[in-house]
Amino acid sequence: MPERRPTRTLPGALRSLRTPADPGFWRSPVRGARFTAVLGVVLLAGLTLLFVTGLLSYAAYNPDLNPVNDKTPGKGLLGFYLFSWPTGPHWLYRLTQGLHVTVGIVLVPVLLAKLWSVIPRLFALPPARSVGHALERLSLLLLIGGALFQFITGLLNIQLDYLFPGSFYTLHFYGAWVFLAGFVTHTVLKAPQAVRVLRNGIPRGEPDTLAAPDPLPATLSRRGALAMVGAGSLLLLITSAGRSFDGPLRRIALLTPRGGTDPGPGPNAFQVNKTAAAVRITPADTGERWRLTVRGPAGEFRFSRAELLAMEQHSAALPIACVEGWSTSDQQWRGVRLSDLAALAGFPDRPPGVFVESLQRGGSFRKAALRDNQVRDGRSLLALEVNGAPLSPDHGYPARIIVPAAPGVLNTKWVEILTFGEL
Repeated sequence: MPERRPTRTLPGALRSLRTPADPGFWRSPVRGARFTAVLGVVLLAGLTLLFVTGLLSYAAYNPDLNPVNDKTPGKGLLGFYLFSWPTGPHWLYRLTQGLHVTVGIVLVPVLLAKLWSVIPRLFALPPARSVGHALERLSLLLLIGGALFQFITGLLNIQLDYLFPGSFYTLHFYGAWVFLAGFVTHTVLKAPQAVRVLRNGIPRGEPDTLAAPDPLPATLSRRGALAMVGAGSLLLLITSAGRSFDGPLRRIALLTPRGGTDPGPGPNAFQVNKTAAAVRITPADTGERWRLTVRGPAGEFRFSRAELLAMEQHSAALPIACVEGWSTSDQQWRGVRLSDLAALAGFPDRPPGVFVESLQRGGSFRKAALRDNQVRDGRSLLALEVNGAPLSPDHGYPARIIVPAAPGVLNTKWVEILTFGEL
C-alpha cells in the first residue's frame, strides 16, 4: 500500500494573509466617504478649470489657421470649439496658461490623496456587479489613467524633460479628451452622492463603504490628513507660482526652470525659452548681411536692420508668456508695426494674416502664422529693441515678433521672412 503523507497545516500568519481584494486588507482609519467627498469636490472644481484653460491654450495657437500652427492635424471634431484668438487684454494668455500650470501643480497632492482614498475599490470583487457598476469601473479606468497621464506629461513639460514618445502637444491634447470622458461619466455617477455625504453625512444604518472594517488605531484625524494635503498644495504653490512674477517671488519658484534662475543684468535681463546657441544661430547669421524679406501683392522687399530702424518706430508694453506656465512682466518693446509692413507689401487698408519664418533651421515653431486681427493690432510689432536697448541674441536679434496675448512660441525670434496674404 502507498505510504500516506501527513497533512500539513499552514502557519497562522499565512492562514490570515489577506489580499488587496479583501476589505480587511485596508486598515487606515483615515479613509472614509466624507474624506473622499471633500477631495472630490476640490478636484471637481480644479480639474474643470484645468480642462477649460487647457482648451484655451490650444485655441491660442490658432491651429485652424495654418498647418504649421496645428500640432494635432487629426483632431477632426475635437476642434469644434476653436475660435479666433483675441489680442486683448494683452495679458490674457499670461493669465490663462499661468492658471493652467499653477493649478495643475497645486492639485498634485489632492489627486494623490484622492487616489489613495479610493484604492480599495479598485481591487473590489467581483469587477462588475451590474451594468451601472461596470460603467462606473470603466469611467474610473479612463479617469485615473487619463489624470495620471495628463499630470505626468504636463509636469515633465514644465521641467523641459521630454521623456515621452511623440509630441507633447498631440499627446496632451488627445489625453485631455480621454480624461474628460472618464471625468464627466464619473462626475454624473458620483457627484450626487458626494454632495449628499457632505451635507448630511452617512445616513443612519448605512455602512461607510470607504471606511476600513478593521481599522488600526488612529494616529491622525481625517481633518489632520486634509490639512496635510492642503499644506502640500500650499508648499507647491509657493515654490512654483513665482515664475510668473518678478522680484522675490520668482526667486523662490524653485520647482520651475523659468523661476529662480537669474537671467543677468541689463535691459535684456528677462527669461527666454530657447537661446541663440541652442538653435545654432551664429553672429554670421545676424550680422551685416542679414536682411528681412517682406512679401505680398506689391512684390518682394528686402530691408537691412538700419533701414528698419529708419522707419516709423512704435512702442508697446507686452509680456512674454509660455506654454510651460512661466511669464515675464510687461517689457517695453520698440519697432515697426506689422500693419505698416503689411501696407508696404500691398495691403494698405485691411492687413491680412502673415506667415513668419525664422533664421532658426530646425526645431518646432521656426515657422508660425498670425491672424489678421493680430497683424492689425497697433501693438503687434517687428521688435528691434527692448527696454531702450537693442535686442540681445537670445531675445531674437536682429528682429523678432511681439504680439499681445499670443503664446511665446508665436512671438518668433530671429525673423527672416514675412509673407502677408491668405494663410
